[in-house]
Amino acid sequence: MKVAGLFAGIGGVEHGLHRAGHTTVLNCEIDPIAQAVLGDRFPDVPIHSDVRELKKLPQGTELLAGGFPCQDISQAGRTKGIDGKNSGLVNEVFRLLAKNDVPHVLLENVSFILALGRGHAMRHLTSELERLGYRWAYRVVDTRAFGLPQRRQRMFLFASRIYEPMEFLMVGNETPDDTEDWRGRACGFYWTEGVRGLGWAVDAVPTLKNGSTVGIASPPAIWLPDGRIVTPNIRDAERMQGFDADWTIAAEQTARKGFRWKLVGNAVSVPVAEWIGQRLRHGPSPVDLRVRSFDPEHTWPAAAFGGPGQRALKVEISMWPVAKKRPSLVAFLESEPKLLSFKGTAGFVSRLRSGTLRYPPEFMHALLRHLERMQVQPELAVA
Repeated sequence: MKVAGLFAGIGGVEHGLHRAGHTTVLNCEIDPIAQAVLGDRFPDVPIHSDVRELKKLPQGTELLAGGFPCQDISQAGRTKGIDGKNSGLVNEVFRLLAKNDVPHVLLENVSFILALGRGHAMRHLTSELERLGYRWAYRVVDTRAFGLPQRRQRMFLFASRIYEPMEFLMVGNETPDDTEDWRGRACGFYWTEGVRGLGWAVDAVPTLKNGSTVGIASPPAIWLPDGRIVTPNIRDAERMQGFDADWTIAAEQTARKGFRWKLVGNAVSVPVAEWIGQRLRHGPSPVDLRVRSFDPEHTWPAAAFGGPGQRALKVEISMWPVAKKRPSLVAFLESEPKLLSFKGTAGFVSRLRSGTLRYPPEFMHALLRHLERMQVQPELAVA
């Protein structure tokens, strides 16, 4: 398919679709730092800077794809909803679909969109697609299913005027590898949290975040089996999203290095997009689904499908369409991590002690040992 990428970021969707054999004919991205990466990685693809000013899609566009902004939808964001200034830009997708004959659509966003506004966001997306003549299906997919040590659950919605979308997305139903046994394994967590949550992940890191708007990195921390508390290198963070190491190196030509964390945290996991791209190439597949109705006026399920004049139905299916072998988090790390600073560790320990969160006692012991070590040798950490 010929793909027009909106809200392209650093090209996670586009790169994954490329690997599945599709071709990008346009990238639309407003962030000049992300544009630098797109120009470096997709040198032959034109870049349009503002979706609001994009009047026409390239002739022959068959798939309009994009992970539209999540700032107003994310649980960690402002939660103003689908009508917010940023996330409301998804309406530009519908405007372009109304003016251009595009048979297929692929959208991505945070899974929290399913609960936002008692289903208002999903009702808006699906009703607009149905108004334009599209059938649709969506599924929450976990990046860990593709052999990457990052617990990242994202909603992928495929809509089509030609096909039955569920015959593309509802393929594969593997049992998640959700072990809670942390012994002998590295555990990821967010050292910037400690009051409402930890982002705790066994043998993985929690969802990579986008950091601050001024380029201050916000990487997760990792409790290694040898007792060290570290943060991963940006090159390994890129790999946790399925990119090659240094995929975003071109960003340093126009911004401080910390902005690379923002770009990577905002990206779509490449192998998930590649899997969808492969499904599109292979064509529809017969599916054996357990379905049932649900109330669209409340939280929407993790997978569902519908279309014009059709009642939306819930699909009982896992977030793991595949179950690729995943290396341990320790084995995955290739670049030397940084020791978490004394200040960062002390703040996290203080929040953890004042709250009621549950965690292994050995975790606190490791934090205190690390804190003592960093107090004696502060030069070991890089701020």
